[in-house]
Amino acid sequence: MKKLRVGILFGGRSGEHEISLLSAASVFKAIDKEKFEVVPIGITKEGRWVTSGEAERLLSGKPPHEERHLRAGDPEATPSAAVLQNGEAFVMPPEPHGAGMQPFQTDALARRASDRAINVDVIFPVLHGTFGEDGTVQGLLELADIAYVGGGVLGSAAGMDKDVMKSLFRAAGLPIVKHVTVLRSQWEANAKKVQKLVESKLKYPVFVKPANLGSSVGISKAHDRKELGPAIDEAAKFDRKIVIEEGVGGKKHKAREIECAVLGNDNPEASVAGEIVPSAEFYDYSAKYLDEGSQLIIPAKLSKSEMKQVQQLAIAAFRAVDCSGLSRVDFLMDPKSRKIYLNEINTMPGFTSISMYPKLWAASGVSYPELIERLIQLGLDRHADKKRNQYSR
Repeated sequence: MKKLRVGILFGGRSGEHEISLLSAASVFKAIDKEKFEVVPIGITKEGRWVTSGEAERLLSGKPPHEERHLRAGDPEATPSAAVLQNGEAFVMPPEPHGAGMQPFQTDALARRASDRAINVDVIFPVLHGTFGEDGTVQGLLELADIAYVGGGVLGSAAGMDKDVMKSLFRAAGLPIVKHVTVLRSQWEANAKKVQKLVESKLKYPVFVKPANLGSSVGISKAHDRKELGPAIDEAAKFDRKIVIEEGVGGKKHKAREIECAVLGNDNPEASVAGEIVPSAEFYDYSAKYLDEGSQLIIPAKLSKSEMKQVQQLAIAAFRAVDCSGLSRVDFLMDPKSRKIYLNEINTMPGFTSISMYPKLWAASGVSYPELIERLIQLGLDRHADKKRNQYSR
């Protein structure tokens, strides 16, 4: 029986590039090689697409080899020609060349590309953050008519933008924390006005976040007015939209951080919920990936009714942003009132074998290799379902 050819897409230009490498390495190690033929497809931090040996070098943390200086007539003078000649997995998009762009392929070359170069059955985009989890790569794969794992263009984009995400959650009647969204241009034009707006709507402490980023990159906790300005400056480095949220629990209590994994397409399922007890004041980038001491408690210490509520809200959040495949849904719980607030959804969460998403499913009876297989099948099912659509009369 012919093996399914799976392209593992990893790396990318976002601030979560290194996390993507870790996730992809775990998938490569755990995927069933008896069932799947795996093709590595890497994207460097500069945005260059590489395949085969170059992708393996990137995955191991080594930079791809220096590009050779080729003559205009050489078959490997363009990225597309190199891939076509070698019969590799993916046609790389044109790269900047001088003041303009390289010429687009002719129709004949495009036909050859469809016959030889795009030689995978499904893509597993293990990309986190901007240019990977935000609908951009998903749009490229839709145009190429390639099945892929995870959320579609809309679900990925809405799940990445915390401002849009919260609007969809609110429209669905889901409980969210008080927040304010401001633009970087507004902050730069009149910082005092923005400060007054925040303080009129929210109470300290507040969390300041770039609207479009993950892994807690650019997020700060501001306890007072003195810390608010630097926190907004930090978030503004990463996005034009800044979301400022009122801290759950107020000044005296720290919110409990609860997470739940969702798996499926039209009929999603929720895992048991887990709890994170961060080593830092909140679960920031350092607490997630660099520092030791954060605890993952699975299952979370919740009552049966609270566990059920979290699972129901997780599925409702998944549907609210029109997600598919997988998501990790994060909650904040007031330790005093025990009220549960929906914080955010992650459409391509950290995917190492020790990341929260796989661990939650392992605790729910789905092993890591089985989880990978189910996600691949969900991607194929979604692609087959979309093939039923009619695009002309």
